[in-house]
Amino acid sequence: QVQLVESGGGLVQTGGSLNLSCTASGGRFSISTIGWYRHGPGGQRDLVAAITSEDKDNTIYTTSAKGRFIISRDNAKSTSFLQMNSLEPEDTGVYSCRSTSALGDFWGQGIQVTVSS
Repeated sequence: QVQLVESGGGLVQTGGSLNLSCTASGGRFSISTIGWYRHGPGGQRDLVAAITSEDKDNTIYTTSAKGRFIISRDNAKSTSFLQMNSLEPEDTGVYSCRSTSALGDFWGQGIQVTVSS
């Protein structure tokens, strides 16, 4: 069983920055693909960015996130980070991290990000 805990959310003005963290316990963090998702109005979770395991440390971003957000990971600390820059009101929402590996698919509870105009 893998448990994920997000932190670093909060309220920020347009143009500001936040650095979200996702810390895992249990499982093998280094072999997991980590994704960051934003909860949509209909309850769906939309991918924002993802980073693969240490063997192939590739990253992907949505069009909206590319150039503004940076996803990274520190396997020694079992933590992934989402550095969010140039934030816009449209980025407001609950952000969750997801760990995917041969051990299964696990989600964090989510954390609120609010960008004021």
